[in-house]
Amino acid sequence: MVLIHVPKPPKNAYDPNRPMGSLLKSQIDHLREAESKLPLRYRSELYVKAVRTEGEAAEYIREVTEAIHEAHGDAQRRRRAPKRKRVIEIAVADERAEREQDRARKRRTTKPKKSSSVKRRKK
Repeated sequence: MVLIHVPKPPKNAYDPNRPMGSLLKSQIDHLREAESKLPLRYRSELYVKAVRTEGEAAEYIREVTEAIHEAHGDAQRRRRAPKRKRVIEIAVADERAEREQDRARKRRTTKPKKSSSVKRRKK
């Protein structure tokens, strides 16, 4: 394999106070689109239209990239989490329904007691 030597960028390559160029603007637009598809809890609080300098752009890019990674990690953990079995809950619901049906049957089959023929006197 042939190694390609890449020179280090000059010190003035990044200036946080310099206005951002068109390439950085288009990257911000792409990230804003990606961020809009994230759930609300992962979205950044930075107002994208206010980003004007390379430093502000770098901060926005870092926040959105971290949010995307966090959202992906959370989704992956949820997929790997063991599924909760609801068999017991369904069985409990079925048992309750059976008990209620038994009670209803007992109410229908029992005959009301006849009142005694002796009347009570009023005091």
